[in-house]
Amino acid sequence: MTGNTPRLLLAALGSGSGKTMVTCGLLSAWKEQGRKLAAFKCGPDYIDTMFHKKVLGLTSVNLDSFFTDRETLCYLLERGAGDAELSVIEGVMGYFDGLGGISPRASTCEVAAWTESPVVLIVNCRGMSRSVIPLIRGVVDYEEQKQIRGVILNQVSPMLYPLLKEQIEKETRIRVYGYVPVLPEGLFESRHLGLKRPEETGDLERRLGELSGILSETVELSGLFSLAKTAPALKGKKPELHPLFGQAPVQVAVARDAAFDFYYEDNLRLFRELGAGILYFSPLRDREVPKEADGLLLPGGYPELSAKELSENVSMRESVKTAILGGIPCLAECGGFLYLHQTLEDMDGKAWPMAGVLDGHAFRTPKLGRFGYVTLTAGEDSILGKAGSRFAAHEFHYWDSTENGEAFLAEKPTGNRSWRCMVNRNNLLAGFPHFYYYGNTEAAEHFLAACRRYQETKGIEG
Repeated sequence: MTGNTPRLLLAALGSGSGKTMVTCGLLSAWKEQGRKLAAFKCGPDYIDTMFHKKVLGLTSVNLDSFFTDRETLCYLLERGAGDAELSVIEGVMGYFDGLGGISPRASTCEVAAWTESPVVLIVNCRGMSRSVIPLIRGVVDYEEQKQIRGVILNQVSPMLYPLLKEQIEKETRIRVYGYVPVLPEGLFESRHLGLKRPEETGDLERRLGELSGILSETVELSGLFSLAKTAPALKGKKPELHPLFGQAPVQVAVARDAAFDFYYEDNLRLFRELGAGILYFSPLRDREVPKEADGLLLPGGYPELSAKELSENVSMRESVKTAILGGIPCLAECGGFLYLHQTLEDMDGKAWPMAGVLDGHAFRTPKLGRFGYVTLTAGEDSILGKAGSRFAAHEFHYWDSTENGEAFLAEKPTGNRSWRCMVNRNNLLAGFPHFYYYGNTEAAEHFLAACRRYQETKGIEG
């Protein structure tokens, strides 16, 4: 699969430099111009893709070079871009920051190199003027692949900008595509998992409208669009898949509401390609798991913020427990895993009854635990594959459990740290790791095969 995909990658030297703010502002500005857009996010990030979706009204796709090989990543980029005039990729962390903070592997820089995407670096100039020149020159000289083609200066005064632009372009030979002035208030707020959801930010559409208007005046939108069109054709390859066959597709019930909304859109798309239908339901609002369900997916999210509401929906808690104890294949990740416990502590430390499928208790900890990428090795057969199967995954959580499970071995890709994880009970696999199915498409196939067997059992019982 090869084709022309005009694209830009917006990166920065570190978190907090304004990547998401500038990305959303530019997307909004191009949308106002009537451009047909597609958005992407480097790395295992769920919330930034929500902001892209809010701005575009379209799905935003993750691109992660730890989870997939180069050909698959390029295929996912091209497929996600479709017939968009412009695809905008938002970087993650610092441009060169990869595994363990000490490797370029799985960095934004690696995604830029793999996809041959022109990079525009967002440089936070707060407290600097001419000092930004050697900073930019050093970054450009350091990058071996030479994908950085321009910069946007953040937090620069309108009076200083013309002079600074002239000197930067003269001394670094890197084009400056515009600037963001010092804004009167921050547009996005932090929380323990990065950024708040769009709906929690408050008056988001107004704020983005204001930012769009500012960037339309201070950033060379047409110049960036022309730069995007210089990107060469992608060289992607679709992974080999083995779809289910049969008269009726299996139906996977996917929890999706304010408590459970951390999922990769490509995971669900892969399910569909393999012959599954998706049934969304809400553990917060609905009374029971969809009766048509042949499988159950409980993704991550913030169940701790809705612990009271989840607990008070007794009908749903009992329905989930009954379905799992009745044999429905269930994959529960992080927040979904917490929901299956006997109790879950909320933000104030109060324990609320949950689904009660697992004997353990989920509790808050004072610091981030088991953060980042992991490679999982199955110690026994599960609904994702045979013993010995390996999976690329990641963890990011402040909550912990008295029953983390021991079915899999998790190993950090750098260093020697490892631990046991995952509760495995025939039809149930639950734990803190988040899976990306394109990293191991056989895992998705294995899960849906279990759903097919369960569907056939229901037919016999019926």
